[in-house]
Amino acid sequence: MKALILIDYTVDFVVGKLPCGEPAIAIETRLCALTQSFVTERDFVVMAVDLHEEGDPLHPETALFPPHNLRETDGRELYGCLKEVHEAHKDAMYWMDKTRYSAFCGTDLELQLRARGVQEIHLAGVCTDICVLHTAVDAYNKGFSLVIHEDAVASFDANGHVWALRHFEKTLGAKVVHGWKN
Repeated sequence: MKALILIDYTVDFVVGKLPCGEPAIAIETRLCALTQSFVTERDFVVMAVDLHEEGDPLHPETALFPPHNLRETDGRELYGCLKEVHEAHKDAMYWMDKTRYSAFCGTDLELQLRARGVQEIHLAGVCTDICVLHTAVDAYNKGFSLVIHEDAVASFDANGHVWALRHFEKTLGAKVVHGWKN
C-alpha cells in the first residue's frame, strides 16, 4: 500500500500569515487531483496540518516565524479545493495535527503507516524546503521509499525549493516526479 502525506496546505501557508503565495496557489489543482486519485485508489491519505498556540514561548518557531496556523483560526483551514476534497472524503483520510516541521515528530504517523503496511510514501504540500523536507528526511531514516510530486510542492523561497528537490533525489534517493498518475 502507498500513502500520500499532504503537508500544511492551509490558508495561512498559501495566502495568510506565512504565505508561499503564487507558487502555492499554482499547485492547488494538481494537489487536489493527486489527493482525489489516492482516495479513489483506496490508498492511505494523511492530512498533516501544522498546529500552534498563540505566543507559545517554548516553541522554537515562535522566534523564527510570525504566528501561523493557530488553533481555532481560519488560517488553519485547508486551502481552496483541498478543503472541498477533504470534506467529501474525510472518512477516507487521516487528519493529523503536527507541531514540528516533520510530520513524524511527536505524532503517531509511523504507527499509522506501519499498521497499514505502507512502504512507499508520496509527499505533497508546503513548504518544500521546510516541512516537506523534514518529513522526507525522517521517512528516509525510517526506511520508507519516497516519491516527491514536484508539481504539488511549493515554497516561499525559490532557491530553497530547488535545493530541496535536488536533495530529495540526490541525497534521500527519492523519486521526484512531475505529472505522475497514481
